[in-house]
Formats: sequence, structure tokens, C-alpha cells
Amino acid sequence: MPQDEPQPARRRRTRLYALTDGRTAATHTVLTMDTTITAAVAGDAHAGLPTEWQEILAMCAGPGGRAVAEVAARMHIRLTPMTLLLGELADRGLIHIRPPLAVGETTNVHLLMKIRDNLARI
Repeated sequence: MPQDEPQPARRRRTRLYALTDGRTAATHTVLTMDTTITAAVAGDAHAGLPTEWQEILAMCAGPGGRAVAEVAARMHIRLTPMTLLLGELADRGLIHIRPPLAVGETTNVHLLMKIRDNLARI
């Protein structure tokens, strides 16, 4: 690569211990990797927040939200520090969390059998 070509600008990343204030455990909110996160504030309310928080809120805007693991992967931050960051956002009321569905909520054998029988009639 020639020397006179401009190099892409790299954003300086904040050290993980600085993002989490040295914490290693969540204070109030406990999240799993499949918990769904949705931003609770409008996009114009992000001013004044740390850059990483702004990125997370922008990424989780909208009705669907994103899973904790997906947010961590997109931000290139390990899962434990990400759960701490998201816990902080939740404690401050900046995000809504929706725990994953329980196994009983996702597997209703009677409903599946009814769907199968109705499809067979078509």
C-alpha cells in the first residue's frame, strides 16, 4: 500500500474498566445473553451521554430491540462488560429489558398439534 494514501481514522476505544467504573458485577439489573434490550429514550436525548452508551441506544432503538449477545458482538465488547454497561443503562432508565421467554412459553404441544391438524385439512 503506498505511503501517501490516507489511513482510515480509528475511533479511540475507552478501556473496559473505565466504561464499567471498575465494577465486575451488576448492581441491580441482572441480564443474560438472550435478554432483549430496547432503548427507552428518543434519539435526540442521547446528547451528553458517553459515546458507547449513545451507540448502544441507537442500535437498540425501535420496537424489536436486540439481544445482549448481539449488542456485545456489534460493539466488539466482551459479554461480561457489556452486561455491566447495559445494567447501568437499565438502572438509569435509558433502556427497557425483556427477559427471554421461558421454555413453557415457547413450547405448547397442544397448539402445535392443532396447527398441524388444521394444515392437514387444507
